[in-house]
Amino acid sequence: MVGPLINSGTLVLGSLGGAWLGHHVPERIRAALPPTFGLFSLGAGCALASKADSLAVLALTLLLGTVIGEALSLETRIAAGVTRLRGGNKAAADDPSATEFAQQFITVLVLFCASGMGIFGAMNEGITGDPGMLVAKAILDLFSSMVFASQLGLAVAFIAVPMLAVQTALFFMAQVVMPLTNPAMLGDFSAVGGVVMLASGLRLTGIRMFAVANMLPALLLAMPCSALWAMVT
Repeated sequence: MVGPLINSGTLVLGSLGGAWLGHHVPERIRAALPPTFGLFSLGAGCALASKADSLAVLALTLLLGTVIGEALSLETRIAAGVTRLRGGNKAAADDPSATEFAQQFITVLVLFCASGMGIFGAMNEGITGDPGMLVAKAILDLFSSMVFASQLGLAVAFIAVPMLAVQTALFFMAQVVMPLTNPAMLGDFSAVGGVVMLASGLRLTGIRMFAVANMLPALLLAMPCSALWAMVT
């Protein structure tokens, strides 16, 4: 399990470097880079979304996943947890700056933990033993975490914990899950992840503040919905 460890390690290193160098980076550069990563997320999301085998599955999965996420108030719960990690309270949670911080943190959390590259990289290493995809992601995450940590501080380093947990779980589940999949299921899964990345990109660029965390259950529903759709059509 080399890839998840390298990826989480580089995220921590990048976050530490970004938090340390943050005050030395000109404000105009710190303000310009997150939208640039947003554009990258939009491009990557479009590429993944185009892999959908069935638009009906894509729409159904996103709708059901978002309904579940809204019912569970995932974004609100994560935002409250972020506020507590910062040592905040209810008054701080009502502060616009705290709210903006929580929104940015959630967007970055999704980008690091729910990216198609990370999900497939972990599953691929579990099946083939090749950590190459996660190593490539680790290089990207090293620099992107520096940028985000220069704005959000050391809180970005804590994202390494859920990211390691997700990738480790996928690594060990891969031998069970992958033999049960087919190209259509993988395509639909990629498409759902792509739409989530599109929503994250729109948030980073400031175009539309989608509740990205509330869309995450769709990732769990993508393959089951794809398999059920193939059975009934």
